[in-house]
Amino acid sequence: MIHSIRTTFTAAALAVLPLAAQAEFGPLVEPAELRAALDDGAPVVLDIRGEGAYEKGHVPGALNAPYGLFRGPSDNPGELVSEAHLTEVLRGLGIDAGDQVVVVHQGSNQTDFGAAARVYWTLKSAGLDRIAILNGGVRGWVAADRDLSVEPARAEPSKATFTLSNDWMVSRDGVGAILSGDRQATLLDARPDAFRTGEKKHPAAKKAGTLPGSEQVRYDNWFTGSGAEIAIADRVKALADEARPGTGEETVSFCNTGHWAAINWFALSEMAGRENVKLYPESMVGWANSGGAVDTVE
Repeated sequence: MIHSIRTTFTAAALAVLPLAAQAEFGPLVEPAELRAALDDGAPVVLDIRGEGAYEKGHVPGALNAPYGLFRGPSDNPGELVSEAHLTEVLRGLGIDAGDQVVVVHQGSNQTDFGAAARVYWTLKSAGLDRIAILNGGVRGWVAADRDLSVEPARAEPSKATFTLSNDWMVSRDGVGAILSGDRQATLLDARPDAFRTGEKKHPAAKKAGTLPGSEQVRYDNWFTGSGAEIAIADRVKALADEARPGTGEETVSFCNTGHWAAINWFALSEMAGRENVKLYPESMVGWANSGGAVDTVE
């Protein structure tokens, strides 16, 4: 059984790969590095915050791309958007294959990082491979004494077409195959204990509990103390070694709606460099509401 592990860090340990070197682009970028890249005319910056936030002030040149554009309906928020919808969204943002893209969230707390991680995962699944998340989001940008802009940015629409790869995802049928023993994988629950014991559930879920036989690494394991910044890559790799998942066998991260689970996927796949780490996008809401078996743990 993999137990939840929680570790505190110092805020000083936040250096990330240089944005300027294309070969080393992402998965995180610091405010100073993003500022320098913007001065050079790249990359595309997506502000994924909710309604009204963009208008009050955003990273200069950032495009307004609310998180809801990348999410499913209210009764199954983690459900994949259609490829037609995703293509329309990314075309409208002027994105072409090969573009450098930085995802910017609010940075208000640790769970807020999940929005950025889920969008990053969606972009990577759509074929983009030069992606980064602004570590600390808008809050970190302001804390680094960087100015915000209220000037809306516009993009020239692209003509690209995007399809979703299965390389980093597992479907509902895939989870069923794992539970039946027809497919070997570690099911990794990113949620706090109360969801696994059945004391709490997502409002859209018909049943409480977790996937039978799943293990747990909480989404908040990867951050710098109580802050919203995720730890540096070396520290994430050390935590991944301690937690053990993704060491060769397939690892499938899930939560309630594929939000917290995207943090585990991002940490293990993108920062720790583990292979065969995947996301179950619709997670427990989709699973439970489809009649899938659930379990509770002590």
